[in-house]
Amino acid sequence: MQNQLKTAIIQTDLVWEDAKANRKNFEQKFEELPSDIDLIILPEMFTTAFTMNAEAVAETMDGKSVAWMKNHAMQLDTALMGSLIIKENDKFYNRMIFAFPDGYIVTYDKSHTFSLAGEDKVFEAGKEKVIIDYKGWKLCPLICYDLRFPVWSRNTAEYDVVIYVANWPKPRIAAWDALLKARAIENMSYAVGVNRIGIDDKQNEYCGHSAVYDVLGNNITPIRPNKDQIETVTLEKKHITYYREKLKFLNDKDTFTIM
Repeated sequence: MQNQLKTAIIQTDLVWEDAKANRKNFEQKFEELPSDIDLIILPEMFTTAFTMNAEAVAETMDGKSVAWMKNHAMQLDTALMGSLIIKENDKFYNRMIFAFPDGYIVTYDKSHTFSLAGEDKVFEAGKEKVIIDYKGWKLCPLICYDLRFPVWSRNTAEYDVVIYVANWPKPRIAAWDALLKARAIENMSYAVGVNRIGIDDKQNEYCGHSAVYDVLGNNITPIRPNKDQIETVTLEKKHITYYREKLKFLNDKDTFTIM
């Protein structure tokens, strides 16, 4: 078990529907990272931005971007995660890819597709929650709109960190801030949110507000809004253990089954 998890958040602009350009941008940012990073987190749809033009830009699990993630995870000796558009069995998924340092892949498909933008009409909704065991840490990967659904996010698996990657627009950023903090407090876990910046081709504006909240709801990341920024933060297992044993809030959680 590793008691610390050194995590890098990359908050940046995305090039519309241009996977090659986006991969190049992230490659340049990888060069700025220290060598002892355990986990790198990229935004939602980091290869294309939040487009519904899935037929034109979707890749497969054997495509260039998944291979790119595996290769860079191995080269950097770190885990690398972010979501992209995947086509599988003639269906499209907003899929989180988690590449381990040895190139092994775990995936999570976004459960709550964003009906306001028509995502539900293009993408298949995921049906399974995923918990990733990595270096003695339990990580719960979720995607953007999932943040608004506390039952789906509920810590029934004793995870240590819940991670949201997003293209969350500026007009609703107050909700992002409030809900991300709430998910940390109610689940007594770290809550990590990685959001993009910039303006996409649909004229949606994004202002970042990427953050890491500890189990008490304190924002422990000095990430500035609207800034192209890489931030590293060290998560501490003893912080989680201390407050869970002291406060015991999760012992009183409701028992339920998602149908």
